[in-house]
Amino acid sequence: MTSAPQRPDGPTPTPRLIATDLDGTLLRDDKSVSPRTVAALAAAEEAGIEVFFVTGRPARWMDVVSDHVHGHGLAICANGAAVVDLHAGREFVQVRALPRAAALAVVDALRIAAPGTSFAVELTTGINYEPAYPPFFKDPAARIATAEELLREDTAGGAAPVLKLLAHHSEIAPDEFLTLARSAADAYASITRSSPTSLLEISGHGVSKASTLALCCAERGISPAEVVAFGDMPNDVEMLSWAGTSYAMGNAHPDVIAAASGRTVANNEDGVALVIERILAELIAQQKA
Repeated sequence: MTSAPQRPDGPTPTPRLIATDLDGTLLRDDKSVSPRTVAALAAAEEAGIEVFFVTGRPARWMDVVSDHVHGHGLAICANGAAVVDLHAGREFVQVRALPRAAALAVVDALRIAAPGTSFAVELTTGINYEPAYPPFFKDPAARIATAEELLREDTAGGAAPVLKLLAHHSEIAPDEFLTLARSAADAYASITRSSPTSLLEISGHGVSKASTLALCCAERGISPAEVVAFGDMPNDVEMLSWAGTSYAMGNAHPDVIAAASGRTVANNEDGVALVIERILAELIAQQKA
């Protein structure tokens, strides 16, 4: 897909903040940030438009974009569960934890609704997981035990806030697993997904990319109408719906396309950069008029 982005309906106000997902959106499939995208991000900041990375990634996986955060230096990680200062060595500025009792309730519900589910627990200090949980990214420091044991507060590391509970199933299709989990456990937590596999990401009730971005914007006096957002997977839907202007990537999930007000080209074709370049060109034209 190489055509220009489809514009949202109606006039697009000059944004004060750009909020972009990383994997499948800003990053190419090889997890790199293209030179064109680096230049576009820097140009946006120079023009006075703040850029926020808003991702499901934990803070420890933010090195790929740490050099491209200007000004404030903040990023929203773990689907809104943490605000991190990338200028200060990924220091946690804000944590919106998943209560352990709620996490245990989700585990209990999914053990019944989806037998064969395995779990991992993402803490501010790192990740721990069950023996059956797939070793997506092996961490030699991880504890391996049942989710019930990992969520006990009287165990080693038990005082660390829980950012996310991860749930994986090897047989149920990804969207089917998400629907099933929400039906069984959405009374206890917010449940979404960003992986192409059947891997669910479970946060505290009301915690999402959108709700944490809204808090960060409110602190800056920025309204939803002044935000342009980009995303590609179900964990971006609320953010794209909240932002005044939003773009689904050319490679986006159908639910994301339905939620966004516009559409750009795929991540491997620098879809975010393409829209930023257009926004800045329009801004220059307005200043000259």
